Amino acid sequence: MGAYKVRVSQPVQPAISAATRLCAVFGSPIKHSASPAMHNAAFAALGLDWRYVAFEVDPKHLRAAIAGAQAMRFAGINLTVPHKLLAVEMVDELDASARTWGAVNTIRFGESGTTGFNTDADAIITSLREDLKIEVPGARVLLLGAGGAGRTAALRLAAENAAELFLVNRTQGKAEDVARDIRSQFPSVKVSTAYPKDGVELVLNATSLGLKFDDPSPLDERQFSLKAARAVYDMVYRPAETRLLLAARYSGCRTANGLGMLLRQGAKAFEIWTGQPAPLDVMRRALKANIYGPAKL
Repeated sequence: MGAYKVRVSQPVQPAISAATRLCAVFGSPIKHSASPAMHNAAFAALGLDWRYVAFEVDPKHLRAAIAGAQAMRFAGINLTVPHKLLAVEMVDELDASARTWGAVNTIRFGESGTTGFNTDADAIITSLREDLKIEVPGARVLLLGAGGAGRTAALRLAAENAAELFLVNRTQGKAEDVARDIRSQFPSVKVSTAYPKDGVELVLNATSLGLKFDDPSPLDERQFSLKAARAVYDMVYRPAETRLLLAARYSGCRTANGLGMLLRQGAKAFEIWTGQPAPLDVMRRALKANIYGPAKL
């Protein structure tokens, strides 16, 4: 008898109907997003008549877009670059996570209005531990970016008792604002807004540089050499290996892209919206297939 392949059937979502619930991600740019693949796979796995879509939303239209999604009875939305700080002032209520970390990446729509959450903060710590075997307590970290994702990461790293944070941002004032908040909330953590003079355990990119093919590296290697870092984490996950990660690999660093963070923040958002445990393995496989292709499953 000849050999044959067994095809494992994948869960199939029910046809879209008038009862289908909607979720979405808003960003600019947004075409790179793997969130629809992850969430739609999770909805299918649990047999939910839900769909997740992506919308390009200009920052000046964000308030109207949130109001529109609420009016159309979306279950919830995610927010990515550059909306996470802007949305803090655009929701009716902030969950403790959003109040603590000062940014909103998840909104839940309910009968009482809109509630903003932050699911990024814990996701980055979990991903650093799982994907790079980095334990933040006592670590020295060079953080690139002080926008919504950068601010959240900086505060969460400080809360995790990082020994020293070096905050570098294109706009110096933003880095200084975050540094001021860290000194106020976490006085035991050393913080500066310049490149370190010696080695660090981790370089973390929280900017959007790397999303485009011709983007420069977010790191100025005239100021800091990757040979002085043990590991490099890039929140950008598409392309899977950015210019920064490629240079880091050639410099002998351990590297990871933002897939793990995307997975963990998405799983928490899924649970906030649906009230059900997220099917983490299903979501991880969907992300890997979407970002790396079937050969990496």
